[in-house]
Amino acid sequence: MKIMKFGGTSVGRPERMHQVKDLICSSSEPTLVVLSALSGTTNALVGIGEALAQGDKGLAKDRIEKLHAHYLEFYPALLTTPSAREKAEAILKEHFELLHILLKISFNEAIQRDILAQGELLSTKLFHALLEELGIPSVLLPALDFMSIDENSEPELGKISDKLKALLAKHPNQRLFITQGYICKNHRNEVDNLKRGGSDYTASLVAAALQASVCEIWTDIDGMHNNDPRIVDKTRPIAELSFDEAAELAYFGAKILHPASIWPAQLHNVPVRLLNTMDPMAPGTLIKAEVAETGVKAIAAKDGITAIKIKSSRMLLAYGFLRRIFEVFEAYKTPIDMITTSEVAVSVTIDDLSHLDQIVEELRHLGTVEVDHDQAIVCVVGNRVAETKGSIQSVMNSLIDIPVRMVSFGGSKHNVSILVDGKYKVEALRRLNEGVFTW
Repeated sequence: MKIMKFGGTSVGRPERMHQVKDLICSSSEPTLVVLSALSGTTNALVGIGEALAQGDKGLAKDRIEKLHAHYLEFYPALLTTPSAREKAEAILKEHFELLHILLKISFNEAIQRDILAQGELLSTKLFHALLEELGIPSVLLPALDFMSIDENSEPELGKISDKLKALLAKHPNQRLFITQGYICKNHRNEVDNLKRGGSDYTASLVAAALQASVCEIWTDIDGMHNNDPRIVDKTRPIAELSFDEAAELAYFGAKILHPASIWPAQLHNVPVRLLNTMDPMAPGTLIKAEVAETGVKAIAAKDGITAIKIKSSRMLLAYGFLRRIFEVFEAYKTPIDMITTSEVAVSVTIDDLSHLDQIVEELRHLGTVEVDHDQAIVCVVGNRVAETKGSIQSVMNSLIDIPVRMVSFGGSKHNVSILVDGKYKVEALRRLNEGVFTW
């Protein structure tokens, strides 16, 4: 079975939903389609939840009505027959009545998650209505019937596999299935989600659960580029990446792929293809277990980084000092991106500032603490890049005029990470694009 995931821009307009229909109907094998919410919908739903959280029910009502108006314009352009349009009206009525009901209930986190789930439910039901109108056989599989996370918000891959296979077995002659990305049930059996970008995660989890032939991620650009095309000229798609390379790029800022979406596919060796809905003939990027090419392949950057330096000439070489530092971050469930050490200091970077004040206060018991905000990690990725002759030299030569706060390599064979002040990020990306790529 093939998994095909389409993002919000791919289904964001009626004509694009028709393009998606053409793409899935061209598949030569049984296919499970994962859809995101229509572009702009999740942001609108977040805004509704924020208004309710602030107690401004008038603003929440206005935002619900504005979103409803968008869908009232969307479905007549998508569907043509009276029966299909009548079904779409019923779909909209069901979900927007629910949103209006939530206006009358005391707001809590569970309600917020219910609100956020409406986008994917709407998009998949409208798309299924389109397929029915066109006489294309398909089955709508509710993700809430099989997608689940545990008390630590981690996907329960074994349960997902068992439940999904049981659902598919009920339709042995069916070749096309539609489901929602992003949404799931938590360990309390409440509606929950896989956080932003979670539709990629859903697709990868489903692919792993079914040991699919391929997991295709369809977006609005033709594969993962070797640099950020929004700010750097002369970028190009990368033909092939290993799972490890793709994971590094996704984590360190490549926006086309959700960082968590690599490991499920890697776990069961399911190749991932990044493809362009607007240009289906473009080859895109293939992500698989092994690639032969070595050296620098791509550059990505992650904003909003905070650097913390702990300096203690008395304690650094003492047994257990590093462990005590890491325990502080562990206690506040704050992951570390980079780390460097010297004889008298340890520097780390984080991007989650939820508990920064408490972390700094505890670290002060271990030494002098310095905090630098608004930093950026520039990540240079390639197969065995840290071991490839001349790679490190070309990276550092490219940044010769840019102040560098930290450098980390050797922890991974595929990544060299450089920390710079955020104001130098764009210049660093452009300099590296000129300095490390020869085309």
